[in-house]
Amino acid sequence: MIEFRIDRRSGVSTYMQIVQQAKQAMRLGLLNPGDRLPSAREVVEATAVNPNTVLKAYRELEREGLAEGRRGSGTFVTRSLSSEATAGDDAPLRQELTAWMRHAQQDGLVVEDVDALYTAVRDEHYSAEERS
Repeated sequence: MIEFRIDRRSGVSTYMQIVQQAKQAMRLGLLNPGDRLPSAREVVEATAVNPNTVLKAYRELEREGLAEGRRGSGTFVTRSLSSEATAGDDAPLRQELTAWMRHAQQDGLVVEDVDALYTAVRDEHYSAEERS
């Protein structure tokens, strides 16, 4: 089951952090069609957010066709966002990225350095439309 983590200093709204984390879990194959999302109460207990915030996030996932609420049962994932390239620890691109990350650490790069490099290279290869 997914555990949401809320970063109150991120500048990203809380409901959007929940949406993004659910989508990331779907892309990585950690959430699949038929999986039940944690109840609003479970998320509230784990993160101390307002239950309406969780429900807003789940409505957004429903609006995007990624989840559906079932009265009395919860909210369930309806669609997968994963592919062979993104799911599993043995995905070739993940292994290459892991090796690159190890190399970056060995060269003394800090997280901010890695983020800056990643963003610069990503922006070279993906248009602004693809990034939004």
